[in-house]
Amino acid sequence: MGYVTGNTIRELRERKGYTQKQLAELVCVSDKTVSKWETGKGLPDAGIITELAVSLGVSLAELLNGEYAENRNRSGNMKKVSFYVCPLCGNVIQATGNGSYSCCGILLPQLEAEGDDEGHAMQVELADGEYYITIEHEMSKTHFLSFLAYVTENHVQFVKLYPEQSAQARFTRRGHGYLYACCNRHGLYRKKV
Repeated sequence: MGYVTGNTIRELRERKGYTQKQLAELVCVSDKTVSKWETGKGLPDAGIITELAVSLGVSLAELLNGEYAENRNRSGNMKKVSFYVCPLCGNVIQATGNGSYSCCGILLPQLEAEGDDEGHAMQVELADGEYYITIEHEMSKTHFLSFLAYVTENHVQFVKLYPEQSAQARFTRRGHGYLYACCNRHGLYRKKV
């Protein structure tokens, strides 16, 4: 990860509709200081970098990487759920649509779901108002399913899985939707139910 660049500061400032003076007031520096940052004649002090990120409406990781995504969700539909998984700690973030999320200092990419394949085929049984999901999948410390999820228009049910557990879950049936399985090596798989 690098350090923030002048172009990034300028682009983010303009995207927020701030003048150099307005941004300067938000982070308690002079507008000449902001001008120096943007023209590459100076860099923001590490002590105000977090405050600068907040003022510009981005995460610290986005500011430092110069890569940022605009959260454009005006209303969420659970069927438009997006999943993000941290490759370092395994943290899972779910959102009702696209967004920009970071964990462990890494800007996380949105996982793209594929149809289930032979190695990730979800077996679905319906019993007593529940879906019972099983997947014949390795669950070792190096190759495992990290979660299973059931998503309908207005609900998300989620089960976090760990190595050496069984790759299975029970979900209360709530109508038509999608089942998701996330493999730590091969990504996200989806099946319509």
